Amino acid sequence: MAPPKRKTGGGRVTPKGTRPGERAAGPSSSSDEPASRTSPAASSRYTPRRSRRQLVPPNWIPVIMLVLLVGGGLVIMARYLVWSSSNIPTLIGLAMIMGGLFAATKWE
Repeated sequence: MAPPKRKTGGGRVTPKGTRPGERAAGPSSSSDEPASRTSPAASSRYTPRRSRRQLVPPNWIPVIMLVLLVGGGLVIMARYLVWSSSNIPTLIGLAMIMGGLFAATKWE
C-alpha cells in the first residue's frame, strides 16, 4: 500500500489585488531604494488591436476549383469508357483533382 500523499500549504502566493508589474509590500521590499532600481510603471498608452484584413477572394477561384474537380473525375471515367489501354488519362485526371483541391485551399 502506498503512503498517503503529503498535503502542501497551498493557497495564494501573491497578495490579493496586486498586478503583474507591481511589487508586493512586504518585509523584503524597502522604501528607501533608489528610483533607478524600481521597475518602470506600466504604460498608460492604449494600443488598439490590428484589424484583420478583409480578404475578398476572386470570383474565379470556386469556378476553377469546380471545373478541375469535375473535369478530373470525367477524365478518369472516360479512361475506362474510351481508352482502356493507357494510364495517362488516369494520371491527368488525378492531377486535375489535386489542382481542384489546391484551389479549394485558396478559397477563403
